[in-house]
Amino acid sequence: MKDISFESQVLHTLFEKEDAYHSLAMPVYNTAAYEFDSAEAMEAAFCGQTAEHAYSRITNPTVEYFEKRVRVVTGALSVTALNSGMAAISNALIVVAYQGANIITSTHLFGNTYSFIKNTLGAFGVEVRFCDLTNPEDVRTKVDKNTCAIFLEVITNPQLEVADLKKLSDIGKENGIPLIADTTVVPFNIFKAKDFGIDIEIVSSTKYISGGATSLGGLILDYGTFDWGQSPKLKDMVAQFGKSAFTTKLRKEIHRNLGAYMIPQVAYMQTLGLETLEVRYERQAATCLKLAQKLQSLKEIEAVNYTGLEDNPYYELSKAQFGPYPGAMFTFDLASKNDCFRFMNKLGLIRRATNLFDNKTLAIHPASTIYGTFTEEQRQSMDVSPKTIRLSVGLESAEDLFDDIRQALD
Repeated sequence: MKDISFESQVLHTLFEKEDAYHSLAMPVYNTAAYEFDSAEAMEAAFCGQTAEHAYSRITNPTVEYFEKRVRVVTGALSVTALNSGMAAISNALIVVAYQGANIITSTHLFGNTYSFIKNTLGAFGVEVRFCDLTNPEDVRTKVDKNTCAIFLEVITNPQLEVADLKKLSDIGKENGIPLIADTTVVPFNIFKAKDFGIDIEIVSSTKYISGGATSLGGLILDYGTFDWGQSPKLKDMVAQFGKSAFTTKLRKEIHRNLGAYMIPQVAYMQTLGLETLEVRYERQAATCLKLAQKLQSLKEIEAVNYTGLEDNPYYELSKAQFGPYPGAMFTFDLASKNDCFRFMNKLGLIRRATNLFDNKTLAIHPASTIYGTFTEEQRQSMDVSPKTIRLSVGLESAEDLFDDIRQALD
């Protein structure tokens, strides 16, 4: 089904095995274990000689079908579904990282991602090298033979910074380093990560894909574009597994040892969410741009930050990489933290909550919540301002959202 649209393809991906009752929806296999016809068949499954399911911490038919749908519509070599976006980030980086290695990234990271790379991996001897990813020369000065990955968010949260992905990919290829990117802000029905040189794509499926914040999940997409023979950690696996060396390490060791595989109930809900992703995103992203434009007219708002606005410094690069609607999230600045709190406390329609890309519009003050346990010096180094409100735009009308924001500012 290569010649049909995203929305048609995602609806008509076939099951791995025909359902006994010809169900149109993949059943939820609420089971931990599976019976085998013989001891020989059991041995073959556990030793990876067949694709039969052995235990649901490792694989499950409902999760497998969700992974297949994502693989079909993205063209990825493999897709692995995990139980959160942070699980996807941590599992992917643990596959490539090792003691003495370093990761090139930016301080402009989501709070827990920053903490995982700097503190958790750091405790195991992995160095983090922060640099300006929008400056290719700065990146080139930081990479060396022990760099195991260049990692970034394609649109940073909440700074909304955009790096040139093709330039970073070129640096990675020149130095034998994979480009690993969190692309959650712009979903893969719009943003084609492989076209911009991303080798490993990470998505928090909690966001757009879940269909309205129904469940937690994360995805690791391996596009099969990196030569893992250049990785000190994976090079010995290449002779046997070739371009699947990363996926084999992930699925045969890392994710099953860490126990972070997605559960079948979540896979079922997110498969349904995937079916409506296209129409929901079109509505949310168009409303986001319209609302951001309208907020620029309000004198109480000091600045509106959305890379889809023509006066945004990243507008041209953002448009080239993500199209006219770069996600359904933007930020705006008020005069002070106190003003932000007063504003949020007066909201009526918009919900005070974390998360992104719920069907409802959500407002949060990042500095006091996501980065609330960081020091003031850390927040300043990460460009997290106490004056900033982050808005995740839902499915309400732009007019209703604007009226709520205006009354809360009044």
